[in-house]
Amino acid sequence: MRYTLLTLCVLVAGCDTVRSTTDRVFGGDEKPAEAEEVVVETPVESEPLPATAAGWVGAKTTIAGLGDPTTPGRWLQTPLVDTEFTGRVVVPKTGSQAYITLVPAPGPEGGGSRLSLDAMRALLLPFDELVELEVYSN
Repeated sequence: MRYTLLTLCVLVAGCDTVRSTTDRVFGGDEKPAEAEEVVVETPVESEPLPATAAGWVGAKTTIAGLGDPTTPGRWLQTPLVDTEFTGRVVVPKTGSQAYITLVPAPGPEGGGSRLSLDAMRALLLPFDELVELEVYSN
């Protein structure tokens, strides 16, 4: 039994597959490795974003309540933005925050906003209250 196991180990050690693997792992002195083909991606120019999508500095404040509970997703309909993009929303009272899709809503900039059910859960807010939110664009 010992001789069979020893013979098997010697035969496997002589196998090309095992040798090439150990050479790659332990840096054998076989032929030099062939250069891998490098794929270079050319940058694609994107469309310029509107000024409101580029964001603003600091926080904008809004009062928000529950929006349409049948609309899925984590969103905030607010008149603070003109285009849809992701922003950070903070509840100053509790300090909780979440990244939420900001969706434009009609009305003056000081008007109220509506939060989705998912967004209210993410911010740990009660569904039946109006809350003050700080909205960051970056």
